[in-house]
Parts: sequence; structure tokens; C-alpha cells
Amino acid sequence: MEKYDVIIVGSGPAGLGAAFHLLKKNSNLKIMMLEREKVSTGGLRNDCKMNFTFPIGFPLENWTREQAEHYLEMVIHELKPDIFKKKNLSTYFKRAENLGVELLDIKQTHLGTDGGLRLIKQLIAELQECGVDIKLETEMTGIDAAGKSIITDKGEFRYEKLLIAPGRKGFRFLQSVMDSLEVQYIDHIVDIGVRIETKLENYPIVTDYYDPKFLFPDKVRTFCTNSGAAHVVREKYGTASGKPYFSVNGHAFSGDRAPNGLVNFAMLKTVTFTQPLASGQEFAENLGLQAMLMGGGKPIMQRVGDFRLGKRSKAESFNDDLYNFEPTQPNCTPGDISLSMPAKILRGIWKSMKALDTIIPGVLHPGTIMYYPEIKLYANKPEYLDGNFKAYDNIYFAGDGAGTSRGITAAWASGIRAAEGILG
Repeated sequence: MEKYDVIIVGSGPAGLGAAFHLLKKNSNLKIMMLEREKVSTGGLRNDCKMNFTFPIGFPLENWTREQAEHYLEMVIHELKPDIFKKKNLSTYFKRAENLGVELLDIKQTHLGTDGGLRLIKQLIAELQECGVDIKLETEMTGIDAAGKSIITDKGEFRYEKLLIAPGRKGFRFLQSVMDSLEVQYIDHIVDIGVRIETKLENYPIVTDYYDPKFLFPDKVRTFCTNSGAAHVVREKYGTASGKPYFSVNGHAFSGDRAPNGLVNFAMLKTVTFTQPLASGQEFAENLGLQAMLMGGGKPIMQRVGDFRLGKRSKAESFNDDLYNFEPTQPNCTPGDISLSMPAKILRGIWKSMKALDTIIPGVLHPGTIMYYPEIKLYANKPEYLDGNFKAYDNIYFAGDGAGTSRGITAAWASGIRAAEGILG
């Protein structure tokens, strides 16, 4: 059985951040990185939008401002981002303030889905040149903590230190690991919402601020804005019982691609369960299945004009009169979102959308499309043993699936922080 100083499970930004920091501090370490997909997954692969300002991406129970800014300096040094400039925002800030809405000023950059793939290939090549054994299409299936080994579909490997760094899609996998190790955790927060798609002329702020971050009352926020060569995608998930459901998301390609004149972004409401303490994951799964039932196995899409009139969208809603652009994700069912989304969540989102239309008139054009559901899991919240995300003897967690981050840069930072614990 082959043995490594460090095994890293997951090749997303948390795993990559840890690997580069480990090598920087000790180039002689024998490191293996596992990835169940053909290429690194997560935010680097999907749109590759990066934010470099606290608190975006940093769960406050795990990070102080000082910690986040310290590690962000290290992330910036490694990734060398080209920070986008912002301009002409004073009117938007003033309008938002008058409505009790906060527009955050965030340092950010965007590589696009194609640019993210190029970055992944570059980073993986650099690690391989440094001697890291990278095993793609290799899935961890079990762990023997007493024997300090992991079981995979390609064999068994021993470790001195283990870092498990799953993204959001590794949420359930990490739960199975924590259950086997008897690591205590909770999973009680989830974001539920819609993805908005409209013409660029209806959301012109993106020409001055690529991914504007609006925070509304009632725990609603804008998230993951895409413009240029922007499109809406479907992401397939599975419940614990194996039933599939879809969540929508937004992507954009780099500036190398011709723009299509459209913008998409999410409007999300955060739901927190306290009494009784319930599983956000299971709640999200039930909503996903409900949407699949209403959509005949597909997500639902509805024009704002139809929603305002209290009627469902039909196929003809997507090519008539004022409805003046084709959806970039046609593999959805025209329908009525209000029959599937819980009323309290929908009310909060619609109220926030009306406020946004006051700040940026035009967002609620009758042709604007609302896709449902968009679900973002807040991930597990394990009981960590120290400040470096140690969860068990010689075992560390990092990344979005482990609740240490929400996004590329914070995930990379959490990987560095876990690596410092591994190095002792």
C-alpha cells in the first residue's frame, strides 16, 4: 500500500490552495491529490468569478476580518488577479441607501468558464511539475482512520495527514465521512431563490460593476451576476434516496467570446432552521423535487409579465410581442413559480426585486425571465478541534462543502489555513 505525507481529497480551490502552500513551505513532501471528475470542479471550472473583499465568501463563525484579509493577501499573491475597475456607481449607492438596501463595494475579477479551465490546467501542471501525484477520476469511498488510510475505487492509500476538501457538490460525501468518524455537525441553513435573465439594457449597472452585490432586508441578496457571453445552465443533483432534481445556475464565458446582450443573476433568500433544528439539505431536496413535479422533470421558467398578472407562462410567452429575447436555457418548463416556491420565500424575493427595479429601473421588464429553483447549500458546519479546521486526529477539512468558505477565494484561503495546521 503506497503511503503519502499528505493526501488531499478534492482538486477545487481549497485543495489547490493547500497543495501550493504545503509545497511552498516544504517542497520535499510527498503529496497525492484525488479528484473524482476528469478535471477540477467547482467555482474555478464554473464561471470562475472571484471576490477579494471580506466578508464575501467568509462564514463569520470561522473568520474574523483580520484573518480573512491576512489570507486574502496570500491568495492574491498566488493567483495574481486582474481586479476589475468600477465606475459611475454613486447614483446606485444613493438609491439603494434610500430603500434600506446595501450595495457592497467588492474587489473582483472574472475569468469565465473557458478562462477557468485554462487556469485549472495551468495550476495542475505546476503541481505535477513539483511532484504532486494527481489522480483524476478517482473517488474516495471509505476511510480507516485507525490505520490512517483511505479507500478509493482505484485502491487503498495510506497518509500521515489527510485533507478532505469538497465543494458544495461534495456535501453529502462529507456527511458520510463525518458520520463514520463520529464528527458532530449541523446542516441547518440554505439559500432558495430564482435566477433572473434579462436584456443588458434592463440591468446596465453591470457595465460599471461586473457582479454587483445587493443586500436586501428579509435576508435576500443578489448573487453571481453574469454578463457578456452569459447563459443559464441546469445542474443535476440527487437526493439521499437517489431521486434526481435540478438547480439552475449562471455562467459566462471570458471576454474572448462575443456578447449576447443578456444578463443573468440570482435572487436568493437565506433560510435558517432553529426550532426545531432541521436539515437545510433535506429541505432543499424537497423543494427541488417539488419543482421537478411541477415542471415535468425540468426546472420552471416564468416571464415577469405573466407573474405580475397572476398567470402561468406558456410556450407562447417566450416568443410574443414584449417578450423580446429567447431564453438561454430553453430546457425548462414554462409554468407558475408561485405554485412551487414557499410563499414566505417568494414574498421576500419579489419585494426585493421591486426594490431592485427602483434602484435600476428596467429589471422587471415584462420579458424578464425567472428560473426556479436556484438552490445554494450553506454546507455542513462541523465541530472543529482547532482554528486550522482539524476535525479528527490527522484529518482536516476545507472548502465550501465543509462550511469553511463560500466561493473561490475563501476556499483557497481555507485550504492555506488547513495546510498550516497540517504543517504543525
